[in-house]
Amino acid sequence: MPIEVKKCPIEGLYEIQPKVFGDSRGFFLETYSQRDFFEAGLDMKFVQDNMSKSSYGVLRGLHYQKTHPQGKLVSAVQGEVFDVAVDLRADSPTFGQYYSVILSAEKHNMFYVPQGFAHGFVVISETALFAYKCTDFYHPEDEAGINWNDEQIGIKWPELSCPPLLSEKDKKHPAFDRSKKYF
Repeated sequence: MPIEVKKCPIEGLYEIQPKVFGDSRGFFLETYSQRDFFEAGLDMKFVQDNMSKSSYGVLRGLHYQKTHPQGKLVSAVQGEVFDVAVDLRADSPTFGQYYSVILSAEKHNMFYVPQGFAHGFVVISETALFAYKCTDFYHPEDEAGINWNDEQIGIKWPELSCPPLLSEKDKKHPAFDRSKKYF
C-alpha cells in the first residue's frame, strides 16, 4: 500500500506515512492520492490548500471554525513541528482530551484532524513550512479558539529555549469550557 495509516487513540485522528522513493538524487512521494486515501478508509474531500512559514517557537492555535468546521490534513514540508488536536465534540467520550504528534519534513509524516477538533502547533526547528489541506473553506468571521495553555486540557508542550511566540489574537483565546457545546 502506498500509504500507511495509523489510528490514533482519539477516534477520527490518523497519522499517515506515505511511501517515500529515494536514491542518491533525492526522493519522490505522493503527498495526497484520493484513491489511496479512499482505499485506506479516509474518504474526506479537500477544497483548499494552505501553507504557513514560521520560525522557532512560533505557536499557532488552538483554532477551529464554529459553523464551517474544517478537517485538516497537515504536514511539515520543511522543519519540524509539535502538532496538537483537541477533541471538541460534545458527544465524544474523549471530549476535552488532546493528542499530539511531531511532524517533520525528514519523516514526511502527516496528521489528519477531522471536523470537531481545535488544532494548533509550535515550531521546534529553526523554521518550518507547514502545509494543510482543508475540507471546508476558510471563513474568517467564523473562526474561534481556545487558550493554547489551558490547564483543563493540560497539553504537554515541548520545552522551548524562549517563551512561545503568539499572535495577539491567539493570546486572547478563552479557556476551555467543559459545559459549552462547541460542535
